[in-house]
Amino acid sequence: MTPSIHEFSEEKAQSLDKYADNINHVDVEVGKQSAHHHSGDVFFCKMIVDVNGHVIVVERESDDLYKAIDKVRDHLRVEITDWKEKQRG
Repeated sequence: MTPSIHEFSEEKAQSLDKYADNINHVDVEVGKQSAHHHSGDVFFCKMIVDVNGHVIVVERESDDLYKAIDKVRDHLRVEITDWKEKQRG
C-alpha cells in the first residue's frame, strides 16, 4: 500500500466517527482482484468495523482503488446509521 492510499483509506475510516461515537476498531483491506473474469484492472476495498461489539463488513470493487474506498465508506455510513436507528427503537 502506498503512503497516499494508506492516508486516504485512514481518512475515510476515521470519517465514520461522525456517524457513531462508539466505533472500537476498523480494519481496512485493499487490493487488486485477479482479472480472469474482467477486462482491465479491478480493485477492491473491504472494511470491517466494530461498533460497540456489533461487526459490520462491507466490500466493494471498482476500476479505481480510490473509488472502491469511497464506495465502502458510503455504504458503511448507511449501515452504521441503520444500526443506530435499530438500537434506539
